[in-house]
Amino acid sequence: MTTLTHDAPVAVPHRSASGIMVALLSAVSFALSGALASPMLDAGWSAGAVVLVRIGLGAVVVLPFGVAALRGRWALLGRNLPLVAMYGLLAVAGAQFCYFSAVQYLEVGPALLIEYTAPATVVLWLWVRHHQRPGALTFGGAAVAGVGLLLVLDVFAGFGLDARGIAWALVAMIGAASYFLISADDTTGLPPITLAAGGLVVGGVALGALGLVGVLPMHAERTTMEYADVAVSWWVPLLLLGLVTAALAYVSGIAAARLLGSRLASFVALAEVVAGVLWAWALLGQLPGVLQLVGGLLVLAGVVGVKLGERSVPETTQVPV
Repeated sequence: MTTLTHDAPVAVPHRSASGIMVALLSAVSFALSGALASPMLDAGWSAGAVVLVRIGLGAVVVLPFGVAALRGRWALLGRNLPLVAMYGLLAVAGAQFCYFSAVQYLEVGPALLIEYTAPATVVLWLWVRHHQRPGALTFGGAAVAGVGLLLVLDVFAGFGLDARGIAWALVAMIGAASYFLISADDTTGLPPITLAAGGLVVGGVALGALGLVGVLPMHAERTTMEYADVAVSWWVPLLLLGLVTAALAYVSGIAAARLLGSRLASFVALAEVVAGVLWAWALLGQLPGVLQLVGGLLVLAGVVGVKLGERSVPETTQVPV
């Protein structure tokens, strides 16, 4: 692999607007996973089993479209196999496994907060490696969005930190950052849906292997789940996890990153935290507090700041990793 990301600013306004809409679709789709999985975990499903079925079903759905999009260009896939493998291991399997490992030692709020320092990591990588120094508006937007995340996750209520949990969450953050950076690389020639399909297949195989060797516990319970006071069969949330939070979320996320660049796409993806709170409210009755609602507005304001800051970043050419 000679390149990792192409993050030049998007010059076409309608393309940028479309990219933001697609990025929001991806964020909202990813955010649904927490509210869907929570009752399943309470019913006796292991986190590993939920994640494996989610990614595996997503791979089954997306793979035929990914193959069709290649149009017989198997040599193109062969040249990009290392990139697809890295995407599947880091951005799909790695981020998922490490996040669920982190919540064994940390509360969900601080674990998610640590993972969502990924946008700052993307900005730092582009600055240090590709000399794309962020402007004042980008810095300001990042700071405002960070404060908003603190409020949304309600971390000011206080929580204990475990060094093992922090370590797992930091590795999950690297996986999340790699998701944005690899997704934004439009120089490979791989269609977004092909990259998503390959990543889901690699991620599913990796998680399955972890389950076979006993590293990732696999437990499943065929029982009813309750969402918004409605009882549904166990396969309904699994189907939604695979179709919406995996297949749709990854494909739209890659497309958004190529339209917006990894920097802006990663900050728009912060809307996932806000959407996650809203999904939990709608499906699980977990009503967000006033500070969380204020935090959501700050996250949105921060994203606007980052977007405005994009205009001050000079056009750059693709450079080697």
